[in-house]
Amino acid sequence: MAEAKIKTRAEDYAQWYQDVIAQADLAEVAGVVKGCMVIKPHGYAIWEAMQQDLDRRFKETGHKNAAFPLLIPMSFINKEAEHVEGFAPELAVVTQAGGKELEEPYVIRPTSETIIGHFFSKWIDSHRDLPMLINQWANVMRWELRTRLFLRTGEFYWQEGHTAHSTHVEAREEVRRMLNVYSDFAREMMAMPVVRGIKSANERFAGAVETQTIEALMQDGKALQCGTSHDLGQNFGKAFDVTFQNAEGERDFVWQTSWGVSTRLIGALIMTHSDDDGLVVPPKLAPIHVVIVPIYRKDDEKAAVYEAADKLAAELKDDGLRVEVDKREGMKPGAKYYDWERKGVPIRLELGPRDLEGRSVMSKMRLAELDERGRPVKEILPWDGLGVAVGERLDAFQKQLYDRALAMREANTVSVDSWDDFVACFEGSKSQFVYAHWDGTSETELAIKDATKATLRCIPLEGEGPAAEPGKCIKTGNPSAQRVLSLIHI
Repeated sequence: MAEAKIKTRAEDYAQWYQDVIAQADLAEVAGVVKGCMVIKPHGYAIWEAMQQDLDRRFKETGHKNAAFPLLIPMSFINKEAEHVEGFAPELAVVTQAGGKELEEPYVIRPTSETIIGHFFSKWIDSHRDLPMLINQWANVMRWELRTRLFLRTGEFYWQEGHTAHSTHVEAREEVRRMLNVYSDFAREMMAMPVVRGIKSANERFAGAVETQTIEALMQDGKALQCGTSHDLGQNFGKAFDVTFQNAEGERDFVWQTSWGVSTRLIGALIMTHSDDDGLVVPPKLAPIHVVIVPIYRKDDEKAAVYEAADKLAAELKDDGLRVEVDKREGMKPGAKYYDWERKGVPIRLELGPRDLEGRSVMSKMRLAELDERGRPVKEILPWDGLGVAVGERLDAFQKQLYDRALAMREANTVSVDSWDDFVACFEGSKSQFVYAHWDGTSETELAIKDATKATLRCIPLEGEGPAAEPGKCIKTGNPSAQRVLSLIHI
C-alpha cells in the first residue's frame, strides 16, 4: 500500500478518522452499494476478537445462539405502533421476488424484535419454558442518509439478544445484567471507560419501556453510544400474543428484553485510542500482538535471520500470542515499520545478524516514550523468556491505554449549575462531558437540544458520574433529583 499522510486530529478530526481506517486497511466504502461498507481482513479480525469474547460472556450468562430470517413481513413491523414509527424512515423494503410482485412486502431486518416475537409465541406455552435466552449474530439494514465507516452505515454487523421472562422483575434484572456485560467488555477488552445510564423517553429504543446505555467520550470531546439494553415490558408480547401459563395456572403475557452492540465498537476503539501515526489497538483485541521484522543486508545473512525469526514466532505462538513475521520482499525495514505502526500492532521486534549473535531482539511498543532527541525508545529483550517479557509488556500496554483514556475523559468532564455555564461548554467546536440538573420533562430536554445541539446522553446509574444530589434545572429552575449527562453525540 502506497504511503499516504494521515491528517492530524487537530487539522481535521473527521478526515483523520477516515485516514486511520484507510491506512490501517480496516474497511472501505462499498461504493457500488449505497451507504454500505466492505470490512477488510484486518478490520474483520478485530470484529472477530470482539465476537469471540462477547459470545463467551453471553454463554456464561445462559444465552444460546440462534438465527432468524433476514426478511420480515411488513405486517410484523406494523404490529407494534411505536416500533414501526421509530424505524419507518430507515426501512429497506422488498416488493418483488422471482420476477413477480410480492403479495406482502418484506422488510430487510432493521432489528429482530418482531420476527423473534412471532417465534416466541410458537415456542413458549408454560412458565417451564421461561426464561428463554436467545442471541443472534447477524447483519441488519437501516437506510442511513449520512454514513461514516463503522459508526453509521446502511448495513452493519451486530449481535442482538432477545429474552422472555415470567416477571417484570426478572426481565429488569436481565436488562441490567447485559448492560454490565457490555460495560465490563468495554473496560476490560477495549480499555475504554464508559458511563452506564438510562436513556430519556426521547432517546429510548422504539417500543421499549426503558433503555439503558453505555456512553463513551471520544477524543474530539463528543459522546458515542456504544451499547444498549432494553426493557420491552409486555409491548411485543401483546403485539405477538406471546403468552404463558404461570404456576397458578393463569395465562399472562411474557416480559421481554433486547440488547445489542455492533461494529460501531470498532469506530469507538479507533476514536478512543488511535493517534496521528495511525491505529492503536488494545492487546486483548489486537489481531496481531507481535510483528517480527527480519533485517539483513547480505543474501547470505537472510536464511539464518529468517530461521531465527520463525523459531521465535513459533515459541511466542506457543505462549498464546498472535505473531506475524514480515518477510515481504522488495520493502525496506523502515517502510515495514511505518506500515505496522499504522495498523496498530502493539509490539514490534527487530531481528538482525547482530541480534542472532547476542541472542536478543530489539523491541518497540506502539506508544513508545521518546528519548531526549525525540526518537522512540527501544528496548533489548533476550530470547530466553521472551514470551513472558512480551506478555508483561502487553498487559502494561492494555492498562496504559485504559488509564490514558480515563485521564482524557476526566480532563474533559465538568459539572455546571447555570444555563450560561452550560451553553459555554458547547461554544464553537468545543464539546465535553457535562453533568447538569434537568427537570425531567421532554419539553425542557428538546429546548436544551434546540439551543445548544447537545443531547441528553443518559441519566447515570448509581456509582456513575457525580453523586446523586438534588438541585435546580439549568434551563427552567424547576426541581431536579440528580445531574444527567449531556453531550453532543457522534
